Amino acid sequence: MLPDIEIDKKSGFCFGVVNAIKKAEEELAKGGVLYCLGDIVHNGQEVERLSQMGMITINHEEFAKLKDARVLLRAHGEPPSTYETARRNNITLIDASCPVVLKLQSRIKTAYEAAPGMDTQIVIYGHHGHAEVNGLVGQTDGKAIVIEDETELDKIDFSKNVKLFSQTTKSLEGFNHLVKKVAGMSEAGTEFEYSDTICRQVANRIPNITNFAQQNDIVIFVSGKKSSNGKVLFEHAKSINPASYLVSDASEVDGLAIDFTKKIGICGATSTPRWLMEEVKEKLTVLAAGR
Repeated sequence: MLPDIEIDKKSGFCFGVVNAIKKAEEELAKGGVLYCLGDIVHNGQEVERLSQMGMITINHEEFAKLKDARVLLRAHGEPPSTYETARRNNITLIDASCPVVLKLQSRIKTAYEAAPGMDTQIVIYGHHGHAEVNGLVGQTDGKAIVIEDETELDKIDFSKNVKLFSQTTKSLEGFNHLVKKVAGMSEAGTEFEYSDTICRQVANRIPNITNFAQQNDIVIFVSGKKSSNGKVLFEHAKSINPASYLVSDASEVDGLAIDFTKKIGICGATSTPRWLMEEVKEKLTVLAAGR
């Protein structure tokens, strides 16, 4: 008897990642060398697949030394300095920055330029060092304050005005909690403005994962270890269904003690390719047949 295994139809790449990978494949089909500035997606297997097709992943230090080359910018977006380097070194950019991220960059840049001197602080709710956050901070000449959670609120001077934004893939619940905290700590006479800039395609994954985790006895969550979105979604799945397991590829399924008489659900992050979830399902099916 075959095990009851379902792949979540609403899991997998968000439209920004789909667009970036499509652009990469189109450019690779033209031939010649194509570089990508940073991992195109936080999933090692997908990065390796594109590497086999000829794409070379580089870091910012290597990018600064390039000249007369083609470079793909991933969905996370880049700071103004990246575009300046490209102009200086005659680098052709294939810009796959997510439209949602570009819109957020523009809003932060506008808010920063409109801020009256040092009286207004631009605060970004996001992960330190994350590619998207680096691009957002770049819109403020590096002056934006980044906070990951309420434990870092002491970085803010509450005697000054605050304009709060969020990394597009952060938790909506976490952002709303932060808004209440900042509002309560702001001193009289100061202005506090906030913009909910969280991508709804990503935010809607939480209620979807809630339903999926409830509908299955066992949840196998497939995600790259670098994916911040993956960490958030997996922790949420586990809070709903304790029998949730995190794997980065099919080989990691071997070490799991799975009861194949139960209903198994496979889901993933916005950076998890569908083909990888299919491989995990195939591996589970083979393991079930051998027991």
